[in-house]
Formats: sequence, C-alpha cells, structure tokens
Amino acid sequence: MIMVAAPAALSAWYLWTRAADQYASFVGFSVRTEEVSSAIEILGGITDLSGSSSSDTDILYEFLQGQELVRLVDDRLDLRAIWSRVSPEEDPVFAFHPPGTIEDLVDHWARKVRIYYDSGTGLIDLRILAYDPADAQRIAQEVFEQSSAMINALSAVAREDAIGYARDELAQAEERLTGARVALTAFRNRTQIVDPTIDTQGQMGLLNTLQAQLAEALIELDILRETTRESDPRIVQVERRVSVIENRIAQERAVLGTSAAGDSAFADLVGEYERLATDQEFAAQAYTAALAAFDSARNEARRQSRYLAAHVRPTLSEASRYPERVVLLSMITLFTFLIWAAVVLVAYSLRDRR
Repeated sequence: MIMVAAPAALSAWYLWTRAADQYASFVGFSVRTEEVSSAIEILGGITDLSGSSSSDTDILYEFLQGQELVRLVDDRLDLRAIWSRVSPEEDPVFAFHPPGTIEDLVDHWARKVRIYYDSGTGLIDLRILAYDPADAQRIAQEVFEQSSAMINALSAVAREDAIGYARDELAQAEERLTGARVALTAFRNRTQIVDPTIDTQGQMGLLNTLQAQLAEALIELDILRETTRESDPRIVQVERRVSVIENRIAQERAVLGTSAAGDSAFADLVGEYERLATDQEFAAQAYTAALAAFDSARNEARRQSRYLAAHVRPTLSEASRYPERVVLLSMITLFTFLIWAAVVLVAYSLRDRR
C-alpha cells in the first residue's frame, strides 16, 4: 500500500487533476546534397542523384540539441513565456519555472523537444510540445527555418572553400601577367624599339642583299681584269662599286653591334627582349590555366548544393495527447511494484539467514 498503491494513486491524481494538456507539433526533414551533372556528363549518360550527407546530418543533429538554437528560437518566439503559459504553481512538474537561465531553458528544451534521428537514412523527426497547438507549430516552424539557415551557411562555407584556392591562384597569375607586361612596356619605352627581332631580321635581310651585290661586283671585276687592260675605266668603276658595297656592309654590321641609342650591344637587347617576351608568354599561359581552373571550381561548387528537405511540414494539433497519462501511470506503477518486490525479496532473504 505504501510503496505501490500510494505512489500510483498520487500520480494518477496529479496527472488527471493538475497536469495541463499539451499539444504536439511534428516536423521531419533531412539534409540533401544535389549534384547537377554537366552537359557533357548528361550526354554521356552519367547522372548524380541527390543523396543525404551523413556528416552534415550529424552536425544538424548536434545543432538541434545545442544552446545556440535554443537562444535563437527564444529570441524570436520567447520560449520562456510559451512554456510557462501554465504557471508552475498549477503544474510544477511539466511547466517551465521562469525566468530561469539559458541552461535551465536548454534542459527544459530537452523535455519538450524530442528528436528522432535515423543514422541509416539520415532522416530527422521532431516532436515539439506546448500548451497551445499554435505555439507548438510556431516552434516547429522556427526550428525548421533556423536549421535550414544553418545548412545554407554550411553550404556557403563549403562553396567558398572549394573556390578559395582557385581564386588565390588566379590572383597570383593575374599579378604575374601584369608585372610581365609592365616590364616589357618599360623595355620598349627605354630602347624606343617595339620588337628588336623584327629590326634584326630587316638588318640581316639588307646585309644578305649587300653580300649578294658584293659577290656579283667581285665576279664582274675578276672578269674585267681577265678580259681587258688595266687602264680600262670600267675596272675603276667596278672597284669603286665594290668599295662602296663593302663600306655599306661595315656600316650595317656596326648598326647590328649597338642599339639605336648606342649604349649597349644590339644582341644584348635582343636577348633581354626575348627573356621579357618569354616571361610574358609564360605568365599569359599560367593566367589562362588559372582562369580555367577558377571557372571549373566555381561551376563545380554551383553544381553541388546542400539544402534542407522537409518530408513532414510542421503540423497543427487538434487534440491534446500529452502528457501520456495512461503510459506514465503504468510506468510508475510498474517500477514501484518492481522496487517493492525487490525490497520484499531482500527482507525475506535477511529473515531466512537469521
């Protein structure tokens, strides 16, 4: 009577006379990762269906039990007022005792919000209790919105991580290309030469022409010396022509030996220009590769997105089913009976030993 009947009767009296009715709102969702295939993959028959991300779901599961979510929902809806709508004097067991600290509110959150997590499928279901069905639905809706915002933040961070390295590489390649172009422009301004290789080709073409003319003049001079007298005026004219061509060749070779300003060898200028042009070409190729890598990383990040998919929208209860009075009374009676039975067995065992 004392250990079983009395506690059961007291519990029944409290559950049916003092405990306030509570309404439940249910909401269920899961984290989905959508990978949209590119056009080439689609044409090739390769498609990626959306699936759940276990790591993201684990993070969300911890978030649903954490103080951050409780504080966010409390700031938006005032959980203290909602869960103390029935005063603690009327229902000291199930009502929230205001004002209470955030830790008290988190502890009461664990009593009012039941989380069911299936790690195999990645589905999360919540049962939220309140003294008013509209309040329970509002809390469920706010939990869903805050969870969705958290998953969107995770997706943004993952997207930024995916393209951050490619963006840094692109910035370095662009800076390198700009430096190469500035150096080449400074060389052209200093030497007043746009492309020394073109000037060299022109000078070499002129030298080749003069060498050919010199060869023709020497052949003509040899023929005249063999077929005419030494006093023939044509020999003098050809010798003068040979001398003029040789002088012109010497002058052109002198031009190739120094720059237009006369301060350095033309070959050195050509070598410096080729080095600068090679640096610019390499920087341009590196920039093109970095730009392609950045575009690829950005497109890949856009194709992979996380979102929160609700398979159960926040429900609005029409009848009070909580607290589950029959279930609670049965459990209290069962456990008090088991305790009474254990005490009786111990007492009889001690008496038999005596």
